[in-house]
Amino acid sequence: MPTYHPAETLLIEGPDATAFAHAQFSSAVNSLATGQWQFSAWLDPQGRVRALFHLARLADDRYLLLLRGGGAAAMADALRRFVFRSKVSVTALPPRALATGPSLPLNTITDDHATVLFGCDTHSLRITTSGDGDDAWRLPQLRAGWPWLPTQLLNELLPPALSLQRLHAAAIDKGCYPGQEIVARLHFRGGHKRHLHRVTLSQAANAGDVLRSDGREVGCVLEAITTDDRIEALVVLSDDVAAQAGDAHAQALDANVVMELVTSWPA
Repeated sequence: MPTYHPAETLLIEGPDATAFAHAQFSSAVNSLATGQWQFSAWLDPQGRVRALFHLARLADDRYLLLLRGGGAAAMADALRRFVFRSKVSVTALPPRALATGPSLPLNTITDDHATVLFGCDTHSLRITTSGDGDDAWRLPQLRAGWPWLPTQLLNELLPPALSLQRLHAAAIDKGCYPGQEIVARLHFRGGHKRHLHRVTLSQAANAGDVLRSDGREVGCVLEAITTDDRIEALVVLSDDVAAQAGDAHAQALDANVVMELVTSWPA
């Protein structure tokens, strides 16, 4: 059965909106132009990804976040704890339908109040209060290595595991933000042993499933889609297992799962 994700969105508005978002989020918010979106993330002090999202600048002092997993209300409540004396408001919007829209240039955004379109090159993500959602956008985004975080993996993964630097969602050369020291350490010193991969699986899987080999947890499933002839998935894998799969072109895992590596992405 298809999985239709709702559009979980929130607004950050006010004279201090840019300064607030730049201080809290891991992307270079200061460089985001009006009418554009970028990938961004909110990390905890240990560098784990609390939320991954599209961050769109609708106006000089108005930002819209489209979450890639998790709930807008919970994130808005958590963000408000850091507002202090800043002139900024954080508002969770009611869930809306998330569907596939027409092709638009990557990182562009259009907003006519009734419908918001996030340009994704070959398609767009359409947020609307009318009509039903669909999941046609999921496969091209899976193949592009754009993670969607299942609930059980929120607050669990470090930026290199999701290839956030490749997505320009984690900046190395900006000022302090939660988890920044961990991001910098992993960038300059390395050492993280799990990374993002696109694979095919011999059996259906669900987002959030744990992958095991000889009883050892070796990865997790972020997204899995059954196409006409195979099961495609976006997974986080231990480097040693990915290396074995790359060498042998197929890797046998527990529960009679056979995995083949298609594409690998660096941190």
